[in-house]
Amino acid sequence: MSKPRELKRRIRSVQNTKKITKTMELVSTSKLKRAQDRVVGARPYAQALAEVIAELYSPELAERFPLLRQPGSSGRGAGVRRAALLLITSNRGLCGAFNANLIREARRRLEQLEAQDAHTELHLVGKKGVSFFKYTKREPASQRVDIGDRPALEHAKELAAPLMERFSKGDLDAVDVVFAKFNSAVSTPPTTLRILPIAPPKAGEGGQGRSKAVNYILQPSAEEILDELLPLYVQNQVFRALVETAAAEHGARRTAMKNATDAGSDMLTILQRTFNRARQAQITQELAEIVGGA
Repeated sequence: MSKPRELKRRIRSVQNTKKITKTMELVSTSKLKRAQDRVVGARPYAQALAEVIAELYSPELAERFPLLRQPGSSGRGAGVRRAALLLITSNRGLCGAFNANLIREARRRLEQLEAQDAHTELHLVGKKGVSFFKYTKREPASQRVDIGDRPALEHAKELAAPLMERFSKGDLDAVDVVFAKFNSAVSTPPTTLRILPIAPPKAGEGGQGRSKAVNYILQPSAEEILDELLPLYVQNQVFRALVETAAAEHGARRTAMKNATDAGSDMLTILQRTFNRARQAQITQELAEIVGGA
């Protein structure tokens, strides 16, 4: 049995650690609410963009826009020879398996593309992804560690613009994004989303039961409107991936810190009980020595 002095030192250490994890849990809870509001606020705009594009889309117009160029029609990834993968991770740890799950999903998608004889390139956002692929000695095509957990629309534009330009020129056949989809604070599955080429949603999708198409009065022409909306749609998809991953990071950190705090409470209970037994045994021994001496 450990000595009482050593047990007291361990108890103080666990108590200090528990204070830290509890504080981090409270901070993550506060940041989660703000991040969740940003996710909810970004969804109506994305839905409206998708609905307008769905209404304006036609096969004749699609032939004029490079962002709508499909690499193939028989199965996902058919015809893809050059693909880019954008992986979004966090800059900080202490959030459980959050980053490990995202990296695992990215590696799975890369292996899937390479199995189809596609040349792949990797674009990284977040220090955790950068550190992992630096360790595996895979050189990324680009990397960003300055976005953090409060992404702005400008960040999405900076990430999407070069990818759209290269896709329009024909240097890329497909662009996928791996991010954490924010369903709730405890449900943030890693998700792969293809943002290029744009697959126009079917008319009425996400319209919550609309029975007929909206009769738009177009000014200027549908071609000019699509020319402006398609880049906005891609930027918005990247922006949603950034804000959902940021919200998911706070949710994962809150859960991890809560589990650590609960584990610290359980450990303190065991250590306190062990300390009481050790102190009782020490007192009993001292009393026996006094009685024996007398």
